[in-house]
Amino acid sequence: MWKGFLALTALLFAANTQAETYAPITVPMQVQQVGEHSYYVMGAPGMATDNEGFISNAGFVVTDAGVVVFDALGSPSLAWALRQKIREISDQPVVKVVVSHYHADHIYGLQVFQAEGAEIIAPRGVYEYLESEAAKSRLEERRFSLEPWVNEQTVLTPPTRLVDSAETFEVGGIEFRLSYLGSAHSNGDMAMFVVQDAVLYSGDIIFEGRVPFVGDADTRHWLQTLEALETGELRALVPGHGPAARDPKQAISLTRRYLAKLREVMGAAIEDLTDFDSAYKAADWREFNKLPAYDAAHRRNAYQVYLSMEAEALAEE
Repeated sequence: MWKGFLALTALLFAANTQAETYAPITVPMQVQQVGEHSYYVMGAPGMATDNEGFISNAGFVVTDAGVVVFDALGSPSLAWALRQKIREISDQPVVKVVVSHYHADHIYGLQVFQAEGAEIIAPRGVYEYLESEAAKSRLEERRFSLEPWVNEQTVLTPPTRLVDSAETFEVGGIEFRLSYLGSAHSNGDMAMFVVQDAVLYSGDIIFEGRVPFVGDADTRHWLQTLEALETGELRALVPGHGPAARDPKQAISLTRRYLAKLREVMGAAIEDLTDFDSAYKAADWREFNKLPAYDAAHRRNAYQVYLSMEAEALAEE
C-alpha cells in the first residue's frame, strides 16, 4: 500500500515539476471528437507565430492500453496543455507519438511526450531537416518570436524510430495503419489511419479550407498522393491545419485542385519560357483567392512551384 502511495506521489511531483518548466498558454484549446476513440485539437488559422504558435492541429486516440498521439504542436507549452486535455479523458499514459513530418509547428512539443517515455515514430527523411542549419536557425528565431512558450529549454527532439514503408500496429485492440508518403509536403511525410474509427490523420498533405504552405515540397509526388487518397472510404479526416472534414473527399479535392492549378500555370510558363511575374499576373486564381492564408502564402507558393518545375524540366533534358 505504501509503495503504491509513494509511487503515485512521485508521479504527481514529477508532473508538477514538469509543468513548472512550461510557460502556461493563454489561448483556448478545445478537444473535438471525430470517432469513438479519436480526438483532435485545432489551431487557429494564421502564420507560424500567431496565436502563441497554436496554428496547427494535433490528434490523439484513446485505447485501453495507452494513448497514441499524432503530432505535438508548436511549443512545449502547447504540448503540455494538450497532455492535460488528454488526462481529462483518459488516465492511460501516452505510449506512442506519430509525427506527420518535421516542421516546427508540429514538433516543438515532442519533448513533453518523450519525457513521459512515449515512442516517437517519424517518417524517413526527417533527419535531413533535423541536421540542417535551417532547423537550428528556425529554433533560434522561435525562441525569440514565441518566447516564453519556446525558450532555451526547447530542443529538437529526434524520433525513436523511423518508418519508410506502410506499417500496421495495434494498441489496446485498436489498429493503426501508417502510410509513408515520402517527400511530399516536407522531406518526409506520413499519415495515420485509425481502422475501427475510419479516421485519417493526414498532417500537412491536406489543408481543410485554406491555402497550404508549399515550401520546398515535391508537389508532383504530393499531387499523386492526394489523387490516391481521394478514392478511399473515410468517415472523418483530420488535416494538419483547419477543421476536421466530415466530407473527406471534398477536403482532399480542394488541396489537390490548388496544387494542380499551381503546376498547370507554372508548368505552362516554364514550357513557354514565360517569366514568373508575367505568368503569375496572367493566371486566374479566383477559385482560391478568398481562402484563409491566400495573401500570406499564395505568391510564395507559386514561385516555389515555378522554381521546382524549372528544375524538373532541366532534369528531364
